[in-house]
Amino acid sequence: MEFIKRTATSKAPADWFTGDVWWDVIVAGEAPSRLRANLVRFSPGARTNWHAHAVGQTLHVVSGVALIGTRDGVILEAHPGETVACPPGEEHWHGATPDHFMEHIAMWEGTGDGSPETVWAEAVTEEQYGGARRRS
Repeated sequence: MEFIKRTATSKAPADWFTGDVWWDVIVAGEAPSRLRANLVRFSPGARTNWHAHAVGQTLHVVSGVALIGTRDGVILEAHPGETVACPPGEEHWHGATPDHFMEHIAMWEGTGDGSPETVWAEAVTEEQYGGARRRS
């Protein structure tokens, strides 16, 4: 057993996000593990671009309210302590509400075969971000 060396907080790439987003890598999946986990902090209105994970993604909300959108226009509201599973290959986005910060733990797996674990697409439009929300 060993402690995993902590890395510095870093700003998320502007190519993948709208607004200010910062993350701390919790675990980066040293072989044979493929687990990835980041604590991600979104400023009000910040969000990811559309993206999909080859093996899926799980989001656990730590603080604030997370918005999680799908291509069919559904926007889920997830509250602290709630966990949302995004299936493999499903394009989605996630971020903070317009008026509050949000933190979540993002968990996903590498593919194990060297293929991309995440495929990033275009930015989420204001219309897509501002759509009707629903709870579970």
